[in-house]
Amino acid sequence: MGTEYNDRPRSPSLIKVLGSVLASMFGVQSSRRREEDFANGKPSHYIIVGLLVTVIFILSIWGVVRLVLSLAGV
Repeated sequence: MGTEYNDRPRSPSLIKVLGSVLASMFGVQSSRRREEDFANGKPSHYIIVGLLVTVIFILSIWGVVRLVLSLAGV
């Protein structure tokens, strides 16, 4: 009875999904990790985290540009 539950692959945690998304955005994702993500993860989790990380990245760049422009007196 207990082996049926243990045989199913566990979906990755939020930290692992975030790590995979960040590694893939920088282009340093290993092929082993990528295959593991495709085998065990849900695409929706990676899409949502990827979109959130992208929005945070864009807002960070926007904030830095605004800060630099305000310090330059523009």
